Amino acid sequence: MPDVESEKRALRAELRERRRIRTSTRTTQDSTALTANLQKVTTDSGARSLSAYLSLPEEPNTRPFLRWAAEQGLRVLLPVSRDDGLLDWAPYDGEEEDADIMGLPTPTSELLGPIAINDVDLILVPAAAVDRTGMRMGWGRGYFDKTLGSMEGSPPVYAVIFDDELVEAVPRERHDMPVNGVVTPSGIVTF
Repeated sequence: MPDVESEKRALRAELRERRRIRTSTRTTQDSTALTANLQKVTTDSGARSLSAYLSLPEEPNTRPFLRWAAEQGLRVLLPVSRDDGLLDWAPYDGEEEDADIMGLPTPTSELLGPIAINDVDLILVPAAAVDRTGMRMGWGRGYFDKTLGSMEGSPPVYAVIFDDELVEAVPRERHDMPVNGVVTPSGIVTF
């Protein structure tokens, strides 16, 4: 029987391939629907501040939602990767972007420390897949697992994924952190 890390590696490769072959028409449709669902989960939660992330081209598109959140006057913090495996946070300002040490897009606004996330009302995280019990499988770097695992009294955490990435089960290791729900183009699922 393969070990958990090998299972994760194989599932991540499959998910990356699915994302790679997604059509531009489907991507546009998914983006519009996802934005509406992200707005709904934010509004329904009553969040006035949240953490999210700037999506990569192959990820579910969070950028229209981030623009909406800024227009609503919500405080949005975005992650910035650090060498020590922790995340700093920077306010979303809709202005210039840079890349962090992992090559991920980040804002160029003021850099806040790791504890800045403790003040948000809602957390939106990327994921490779989430299973029906709420177990999240990330992309293997562990940044969000460390962040979520270090928080006391975390606000609701929702993973942002495509519909076919909500699966029956994901391989799990001791450090993996569950989420409270997922937001997909077709809807919101709370666990």
